[in-house]
Amino acid sequence: MLQFPAWKVFLVMAVAIWGTLIALPNAVNMSGAPSWVPQKPVNLGLDLRGGVYLEMEIRPEEVIEGRLDVFARDVRGALARTESAPLIPHTIDITGRVMTVTLNRPDASGNFPIEDAIARINRVNTPLEGGIAGGRTFEVAQTRADTLTITVPQNSESLMMADALAKTRTIVSRRIDPDGVAEVSITPSGANRLILEAPGEPNPQRLKDLLNRDGRMTFNIVDDSPSALAAAEAGVVKPGYHLLTGPETGPLLVRTIPEIVGSDIATASQGNDEANRPQINFRLNSNGARKFFETTSANTNKRFAIVLDDVIMSAPNINEPIAGGNVRITGSFTIEQAQDLAAIIAAGEMPAKVQFLDQRSVSSTLGEDSIEAGFRAAIIGLVLVGGLMVLAYGMMGVFAVISLALNIVLVFTTLSLLNATLTLPGIAGIVLTIGMSVDGNVLVFERIREEQKAGRSVWTAVQAGYERALVTILDANITGLFSAAVLYVMGSGPVKGFAVTLALGILTSMFTSMVFTRMLTVFWMKLTKPKRFAI
Repeated sequence: MLQFPAWKVFLVMAVAIWGTLIALPNAVNMSGAPSWVPQKPVNLGLDLRGGVYLEMEIRPEEVIEGRLDVFARDVRGALARTESAPLIPHTIDITGRVMTVTLNRPDASGNFPIEDAIARINRVNTPLEGGIAGGRTFEVAQTRADTLTITVPQNSESLMMADALAKTRTIVSRRIDPDGVAEVSITPSGANRLILEAPGEPNPQRLKDLLNRDGRMTFNIVDDSPSALAAAEAGVVKPGYHLLTGPETGPLLVRTIPEIVGSDIATASQGNDEANRPQINFRLNSNGARKFFETTSANTNKRFAIVLDDVIMSAPNINEPIAGGNVRITGSFTIEQAQDLAAIIAAGEMPAKVQFLDQRSVSSTLGEDSIEAGFRAAIIGLVLVGGLMVLAYGMMGVFAVISLALNIVLVFTTLSLLNATLTLPGIAGIVLTIGMSVDGNVLVFERIREEQKAGRSVWTAVQAGYERALVTILDANITGLFSAAVLYVMGSGPVKGFAVTLALGILTSMFTSMVFTRMLTVFWMKLTKPKRFAI
């Protein structure tokens, strides 16, 4: 128990030195240090660094309507002419949570082919991921002789909302932090809400502008007929079409159901045109490139509109079939506008528009005050605990104070390695760790004191103290870890921060109290050969 061979000493000292190096950027500026030395301190949370807090939600009605919009393309394809099935002429209308499919032409016997339409629609009505195997996403029902209604059942709605929230979280992260280097926190809150914390962000309106855009990119065929456009401008819009406009075009009559959608886009980036003006370049994935080629092949000499959030960004003429899937949008963009639009397009379409429920800006001055108060509390706690340990246990108390300092260093080491964010409750957890981390040493020292009173020698008393206190120390620390785990699982953001630092402090204190302090004690005993500990 008290033997420390060379390899064990080397391992313990290596952990202590390595941990100190990792934690060092939190105390001193390491910008001029060699590249192999860490240079980044622990991430600071919103309450310590200042920044922006946004609470947002997505509404189920919009998620369902968006899903119906996507399914409308599948319905149109299912009812189209194929080699083995005739065309079923129809019109599609989506109002809120209901899609209405109206058949336009009866068959030779005067009946509408409702059963055939239902069968063909149900072939593309596959279950959602996580749904019942063999089930269907949408309910398809006949309401009149020529009409079908398509609705979303409750179980599908729950799956859609869970998927939409996960996708929204990913898209928000990509828009706010496209390079993945910012310290942005996005956490779910309930079934349809997200909380965004962006430490160090000075401009909340920029974040809201980035997130206010749906990011719905579509390619829609344009009806160039002057009579149809004039009628639409007069209020009589051709069925299946609607009027849109844009900064570079006048009003255009575009087909409601798009040919290409945002999920067909693989990448997007800001670039420059031949005149070195900012433009947006994007590339379609293999499926999108195929559909784009088929669309441009079937609509030569027509125009198509590239639409972003119901605004026509560009409306070029289709001169010939376009292969390859490389597309660009030119216009009067600034570099920042082109970069933001590229980030929106690359991140993908929001499942539904986010609604902002709460916005707060936290001053960096407030964060500095919190850091200063937390640092002051930690120093006072360290001095008081250290002083009491030295007064109560003499040299052994000095070893406990050294181990306590190493314990705090190792807490910051693990925070850095885990890329965790330190919050004000996290500082409270560190302050609590200062008191808890000496608990193991107190148990050992008290046990040594009892063994010495029983007449044992120094060496046997120390060995018995560590051996007999181990079970009690393990029991206390495991109980503490369970408590921290419950706080982490059941708690919200601030409580989670407290639980993380508390758990890390417990784990590192096991190493410092049972290994590092014991090693220092053994070295001192070998060096001074004391007859008795003054404890």
